[in-house]
Amino acid sequence: MKFCHSFLFCTDFEKNSSKLKKLIYMNATNLLKRGALVVLISIVSAILTVLVYAKSTNVTFKGQENNPSVFKYVGNSSSPTYDFTLAAELSVNAVVHVKTKTIQKQQSLLFSQDPFFDYFFGQPRMQQPPQPVMGSGSGVIISNDGYIVTNNHVISNADEIEVVLNDKRTFTATLVGKDPNTDIALLKIDADDLSLIKFGNSDDLKVGEWVLAVGNPFNLTSTVTAGIVSAKARNINIINAEMKIESFIQTDAAVNPGNSGGALVNTRGELVGINTAIASQTGSYAGYSFAIPVSIVSKVVADLKEFGEVQRAILGVSISDITDELTKEKNIKTLEGAYVREVADNSAAKEAGIKEGDIIIGVNEIKIKSVSELTEQIARYSPGDKITVTILRDNNQKKVAIELKNKKGSIDKIKSVGVQDLGASFEEISDKQIGKLIIKSAVQVVALTKNGKFEKAGMQKDFIILKINNKFIKEVADIDLVVKAVENSMDKDNVLFISGIYPNGKSAYYAINLQE
Repeated sequence: MKFCHSFLFCTDFEKNSSKLKKLIYMNATNLLKRGALVVLISIVSAILTVLVYAKSTNVTFKGQENNPSVFKYVGNSSSPTYDFTLAAELSVNAVVHVKTKTIQKQQSLLFSQDPFFDYFFGQPRMQQPPQPVMGSGSGVIISNDGYIVTNNHVISNADEIEVVLNDKRTFTATLVGKDPNTDIALLKIDADDLSLIKFGNSDDLKVGEWVLAVGNPFNLTSTVTAGIVSAKARNINIINAEMKIESFIQTDAAVNPGNSGGALVNTRGELVGINTAIASQTGSYAGYSFAIPVSIVSKVVADLKEFGEVQRAILGVSISDITDELTKEKNIKTLEGAYVREVADNSAAKEAGIKEGDIIIGVNEIKIKSVSELTEQIARYSPGDKITVTILRDNNQKKVAIELKNKKGSIDKIKSVGVQDLGASFEEISDKQIGKLIIKSAVQVVALTKNGKFEKAGMQKDFIILKINNKFIKEVADIDLVVKAVENSMDKDNVLFISGIYPNGKSAYYAINLQE
């Protein structure tokens, strides 16, 4: 049989039918193989896509419930929600409620407001009993044997400090030490096996990263709020101290009065900062809060625990941020770094060869963009530590080796000295003595410790202190303030110049070196 194609040709159908069948079979087989391969590739691609997406967004699947993920899918929703339960559980039991009591000074109440009556009959007075002032804040347990870090402003001038744990147990706390320059204070309670927060690394925090603020705002215990890091190394000029260090972590986690001293933690429940301040015109949260980085806290706490005072390293320069105006004035080709305006004599910077006009742009390979970043880096070191500082001089980069010093210009460790170290006990003088000696107020030495500083200086019991370093002494707390002021001064010699009288009216003067 012949089959004639109507257009092109004629062929023998029977002769070629077997070849045609074979050709069709081969083509069909190839098509099936290719289809199966395409399907297989599609399946593998889909699985890989899901796995990569799950890992990048930390989606929690069944069987991964113990994974400390930040994101989880809820129900059948395709949108991830944020889960901070793990971070809250790891931190809430280690944040305590700090309560303080301060006894106000005795005040006089005036009976009369009539000036004619007062002129003829005098002004009768009644002594008002001292009234306690209550305060409240937060603290963070940093060791299972009872060491607690908080803000200095939380416990400043407190006569009594009480700590309430999350499980409602209450303890009386003692003040180990405080540092007004960083607004950090260290407390100790007599307790064991306490929950504590693991220290994280504040250097690793990134702008936009989630953090939690844990504390006791408005006396609402164990409150947790969440927000993101909105800036780092922020200087807000809130600390009132001669050698203040401000390099705050700025967040938008809600913080209110009572949160001070509480914990700022990352999503792993690690301590990255101590909540300290808010930016507000009303006194309540208005969008921004600030925390001291744990990189500074850890150094301050370690020094307070060992020495009672922070071993602060001093570079010995007066610095400022670089502005656009300064770059034009000084022909500077960068807006980053700390501009050196002055170098102190006998300072670490002077000995290392740093000059006025230099720009500090690095410390030990850490890039420095601002004054606050430089002060934060230097705050991590102690006198005697050696660092490498990178500077720009005449727009040329140079590395300088520096051995840091303390505020006295040496590399020695400084031990804190308080009223208890003077070797004496004090009391405010009585009304009877005030009338007899015709003085307004003063403090009397009621006991002396053998071989104490006061006894070695020749002072005798019952001596009445009127002035120390030309400052009138009205109560025992005034002595402590003067001692701290002398210690925090830049003078090499810590000397108290004391003037006063004995009960018999004899005047006397003494000089006491606190470092001896």
